[in-house]
Amino acid sequence: MTDSEHPATGDPAAPAGYYSVGPGPRRYWDGAAWTDQFEATPNPGDERTMAMLAHLLALFASILGPLLIYLLKKDESAFVRHHGAEALNFSISVLIALVASGILTIVLIGIVLLPIVGVAALVFHIMAAVAASKGEWYRYPLSIRFIT
Repeated sequence: MTDSEHPATGDPAAPAGYYSVGPGPRRYWDGAAWTDQFEATPNPGDERTMAMLAHLLALFASILGPLLIYLLKKDESAFVRHHGAEALNFSISVLIALVASGILTIVLIGIVLLPIVGVAALVFHIMAAVAASKGEWYRYPLSIRFIT
């Protein structure tokens, strides 16, 4: 494919727009040639779905769900890699907080902390899944960044 050949039709008079030119972000075709502009938001199909799935799987499979998405898709999409790493980091942080809260039940403060950690994890995972489905780059608050 040359700089003046349209990706789908090969017609140099094809309409302007973003088109896939391989893995990664879509490139802009100005109607006559390729530009150096790439699409800022991910492909609305697979990338958003996989990113959202990383957050939702964390609700049911703790660390394993986001880890699976991260390992399978990290090299294919920067967007999915970001969301997979964020979901994995937050799940590890929540697990650490739950263990600490469980230990603190000995002095009774853990009884108060356990439901707070659980509800906060649920809310933040849902917020992250909604952001991913919209194509937004989400970062969890209060998360230890083990994986970048």
